[in-house]
Amino acid sequence: MSDLHGPVLRWYDAHARELPWRGPAASAWSVMVSEFMLQQTPVARVLPVHEAWLARWPHPAALACEPTGEAVRMWGRLGYPRRALRLHAAATMLVAEHDGEVPTTYAALLALPGIGDYTASAIASFAFGQRHVVLDTNVRRVFARALSGVEFPPTAPTRAERELATELLPPEATDIAATWAVAVMELGALVCTARDPRCGSCPIADQCAWLAAGRPPYAGPPRRGQAWDGTDRQCRGRIMAMLREAPGPVHHTRIDTAWPDRTQLDRCLEGLLSDGLLEAGPEQATYSLPG
Repeated sequence: MSDLHGPVLRWYDAHARELPWRGPAASAWSVMVSEFMLQQTPVARVLPVHEAWLARWPHPAALACEPTGEAVRMWGRLGYPRRALRLHAAATMLVAEHDGEVPTTYAALLALPGIGDYTASAIASFAFGQRHVVLDTNVRRVFARALSGVEFPPTAPTRAERELATELLPPEATDIAATWAVAVMELGALVCTARDPRCGSCPIADQCAWLAAGRPPYAGPPRRGQAWDGTDRQCRGRIMAMLREAPGPVHHTRIDTAWPDRTQLDRCLEGLLSDGLLEAGPEQATYSLPG
């Protein structure tokens, strides 16, 4: 086993956050919902929505029998609401093809709507204790610093990163591969953060190539920030907020007040309609969440 395993696993045992989708009491559905919600969204924002979601829809069949618009409404302000549509579609497929249960295999998970390699690997690992490479942003950053000596990994995962992560997985004969996956993720979230990493609290500081090199600054392509003010994302968010808060269809004259730039507003409305997040009434006089 790698010299990294012991320190990281001991650190995780002492410092892991208690989250509702972790631990033996968490259902596979809870894990699956959390993985959809945690994409590009901090844990603090996910916690209350995840709790409300599981209270209303404790299993896939409960969600599948509801209109898709209710999933979008419950998604609230988590952002990227297409995830809600995909989660609803996945729940519908679980009922139709898997007797309402989350499948245990990576291949079956990958076949569900809205699930790619990372999400399938994460659910298989965290819900079923399987041995898979789980490469999220936090994990990639820990490996980039500790093993490659650079502050940040490339923009997208590379074949070399995946091969290195595979080499670092605990052996098949052990049952700790899934714990290792979440432990490295937690280390990146709490200690080896993108900003202000707490190297003095890191369990593998003595093995970190980046720290040993004097923490050289990132020298790769410019890293894009997440703009918000004035963007289509902000405009779309305002439109969606109006519809989530309305008990029924919203007249277009009210939608017109959501954004000052008419051209941008029309573009965002068309995009939301195309994405299936809105439905238009006759002659687009009203708009509503999907039925």
